Amino acid sequence: MEVFTDKLKEVLQSVLPITILVVILHFTIAPLPGIEFPRFLFGASLIIVGLAIFLFGVDIGITPIGNYLGKEIARSNSLKFVMVMGLILGFFISIAEPDLIILANQVSEVTGGAIPSTVLLVVVSIGIAVMMTAGLFRIVYRYPLRNVFAIIYALIFSISIFSSNDLFAIAFDASGSTTGALTVPFMLALAMGVASLNHDSKSAEIDSFGLVGVASSGAILGVLILGLFTGDSGITGTLSVDADAYSSWLTPFVDSLPHMAFETILSIAPIFLIFIIYNFFIAKRKMAVSELKKSMLGLVYLYAGLVLFLTGVNVGFLNVGRQLGMMIAGMDSKLPVLFIGLLLGLVVILAEPAVYVLTHQIENVTNGSVRRGIVLVFLSVGVGLAVLLSVVRVLIPSILLWHYLVPGYIIAIALAFRVPNLFVGMAFDAGGVASGPMTATFILAFIQGVAEITPHSNVLLDGFGMIAMVAMMPILSLQLLGAIYQQRSRKEGV
Repeated sequence: MEVFTDKLKEVLQSVLPITILVVILHFTIAPLPGIEFPRFLFGASLIIVGLAIFLFGVDIGITPIGNYLGKEIARSNSLKFVMVMGLILGFFISIAEPDLIILANQVSEVTGGAIPSTVLLVVVSIGIAVMMTAGLFRIVYRYPLRNVFAIIYALIFSISIFSSNDLFAIAFDASGSTTGALTVPFMLALAMGVASLNHDSKSAEIDSFGLVGVASSGAILGVLILGLFTGDSGITGTLSVDADAYSSWLTPFVDSLPHMAFETILSIAPIFLIFIIYNFFIAKRKMAVSELKKSMLGLVYLYAGLVLFLTGVNVGFLNVGRQLGMMIAGMDSKLPVLFIGLLLGLVVILAEPAVYVLTHQIENVTNGSVRRGIVLVFLSVGVGLAVLLSVVRVLIPSILLWHYLVPGYIIAIALAFRVPNLFVGMAFDAGGVASGPMTATFILAFIQGVAEITPHSNVLLDGFGMIAMVAMMPILSLQLLGAIYQQRSRKEGV
């Protein structure tokens, strides 16, 4: 109970800033209509309770299972086994990832079904499976991570030249959406399990990071390759806001809860089934009975917490984000929407469940030499700037997404050859981790609201792309942190 109470306190510190910001906006410049305000507050309470339960479940459920499977994969000494397990795990943990389902449904909604959600889910999951397998091979053979990312992003931008412009923003958004509340803890634990069998402790520390970044690039490649076959079709989108769809603020939560419960079962079931089949029918070293019972209990906590969290985010935050974007961007002055965008980016990162998991793993793996607090500060500033730049792109039609992404990733790859190896993996992992369910719903909805109300703006082309920015900026900010650590170490003679 004491562990859960500690997590609840940390979650309160994370979620309260964005909640307070919306409350201030409601009572000042952007009053929410009808039942939206109580709906938002109840959603925030579900997020707080759900996130605390979820993180407790991650600690005692997903992390031990991921570590166990990672060690077993590495111990197999079979390239075929590594490949098969990588493809199976990569596909099934991706296709049921809640964040990706949210994005796929939003793409299908604003395009009127021109880009079906099922097609997007399958294409992205295949890309994740292939690249996650490549990431596992990289850990086993200890191939330099900076070289891997240089090759990957050279390939990505080469394909994007010939791919559909309609899918460019969605491709990079999909990359961020695949690394969400469920996928990230499992991938981090899997990478740590594989890397832990390396007898060189320093190499094991470095190789514990990077798998999330490599795997998430598969989503970009998958969607861009799809664009090679679809071509540009001039797809446009429209945005709907269900402000008057319900007469009671509680009704949408009641309606949504069974749907979220079912989707979450789909998210957890693949990992659970793969683990059970492997542990009981394939593995030579079976997990201890006491550890098995504890892990199963952890999955129950994780399931309950994730259902509450996703219900709060989707019902309480999504519609409010769209309405705030439309109201604030509709003002005579554009300064408020720029300022609010920056603030939302600064605080939303604190409430991302996967960020909590990653920052704690960074602190644990580095034995406290890279503190969680300083990582959060650099992540927060990076995401704040990402949202600000996304608003600027919507307001100024001449600025295109690739104007940000191409130079940004060129700088990121260049920095990767200048900063310590550990920070390269941490930075690219953080890029995927930062764009979780809070970003994929509330902030994406806010940007879409701004795009809907802005003349000459296209919700499909301008409303998407924000997640891509949120995925890129932490890579730059954490590598900058790595450069600072490197400089300080040199001064101290370490």
